[in-house]
Amino acid sequence: MTVRRAFAFLLWLAPMLCMLGGASVGAANLQISPVTINLRAEQNAAGITLQNLGDKPLYGQVRVFSWDQVKGEEVLLPTQELMASPPIVEVTPSGRQTIRLVRRSAGPAAQERTFRVLIDEVARDAETEGNGVDIRLRYSVPVFVLPVGAPGKEVLAWQVFRKEGAWMLRISNSGNFHAQIGATSFANQAGKEHDISKGLFGYVLAGRMREWRLPVANDAALDGVLTISANVNAKAIIARTSTPP
Repeated sequence: MTVRRAFAFLLWLAPMLCMLGGASVGAANLQISPVTINLRAEQNAAGITLQNLGDKPLYGQVRVFSWDQVKGEEVLLPTQELMASPPIVEVTPSGRQTIRLVRRSAGPAAQERTFRVLIDEVARDAETEGNGVDIRLRYSVPVFVLPVGAPGKEVLAWQVFRKEGAWMLRISNSGNFHAQIGATSFANQAGKEHDISKGLFGYVLAGRMREWRLPVANDAALDGVLTISANVNAKAIIARTSTPP
């Protein structure tokens, strides 16, 4: 497995629930806030707070990756552009620990930069010591360094097509700002609706393209003109596309 594919697989493992913004995310006794970080172009630091709601210490490791999308797939690669401190944490019972994120070279950019912070809750029990790292939970926090000047804007093009008999969705983003795709549904020419997602569907990064296999039957009636209803960056949008003959 290549390095690029290995890190793409690592991203696939990260829980989708940690992509949602606007609130703390909790599982078991560990709570993380915020779950999405937006840095201004000139801003060089931010923080993530870990809270232990239990009565036993929690241990974690923190890693930062550059986040990209290549040929429609997610890619994570090692980076020194954004650093996390401390990389190893212990959160005492009912305690808090702040992870500081620091950009090594803050400066303006025409297009936003994107990263992911992976926080692994690891076991430190007597039976696991000396036998490698036992990862209990993994959290993935997206970090966006916003473009300089006016607020960025996503510019999306939607395409539905068949690939190896299955229905696929391709979204291209020619803007300079990411698109968070939320609840999404399609309606065909006959007015029949197909629910694609009731919550977070995924991201399309600035200047990138993303492909997904749609969660519909292979014989679903998606031929012809489709009306797409979706939440993009928490705003309702309507788009139209035509499937290729």
